[in-house]
Amino acid sequence: MKYIKKLYDWVLAWSETKWAVLALFLIAFVESSFFPIPPDVLLIAMALAKPAYALSYATVCTAGSVLGALFGYAIGHWAWQIVGVYFFKYIPGFTPEVFQQVAEKYETHSVAIVFTAAFTPIPYKVFSIAGGVAKVSLIPFVVASIFGRGGRFYLVAILLKIFGEKVKVYIDKYFNLLTLLVVIIYFLAFYLIPKIFGS
Repeated sequence: MKYIKKLYDWVLAWSETKWAVLALFLIAFVESSFFPIPPDVLLIAMALAKPAYALSYATVCTAGSVLGALFGYAIGHWAWQIVGVYFFKYIPGFTPEVFQQVAEKYETHSVAIVFTAAFTPIPYKVFSIAGGVAKVSLIPFVVASIFGRGGRFYLVAILLKIFGEKVKVYIDKYFNLLTLLVVIIYFLAFYLIPKIFGS
């Protein structure tokens, strides 16, 4: 877990640089295919610092995440036989058992599965890559991704835009705890996937 904490701190540090918007896009992109830290951490920090730009940040985050999901889909579609072993070895919780269960469920519930994974803390990368492996229809995949990812990031942005100044003192005090909880929930979700999609 030490390297996860270091990655978390590294992501958070970008919020105070002139490259924050680009970093948000890139982190959202890679998180949808292989990076372990969710972009919410950076989005929250940036929206708190500049509430007026919260919706713009959500747009950047959504665009990066959906494009990253397409990259994950491409990995699954064209390169899984080559790179799959590395994902199982180096990505926490990305196990053959979980991946197989997700891929099988795609056959009948692709849109619902993509939307659920995109909107919730369930690690989206498993589903974007599995979508490519299962060769699900691309247009429904993209639409579900946009609504799921957009719904998630815009909800966060709207709440911070509306209540940012009022709750800023409390979030400043508990920010590290709140964002760490997001990361913890994100990783715990790996272990819930077999229960959710295993039946």
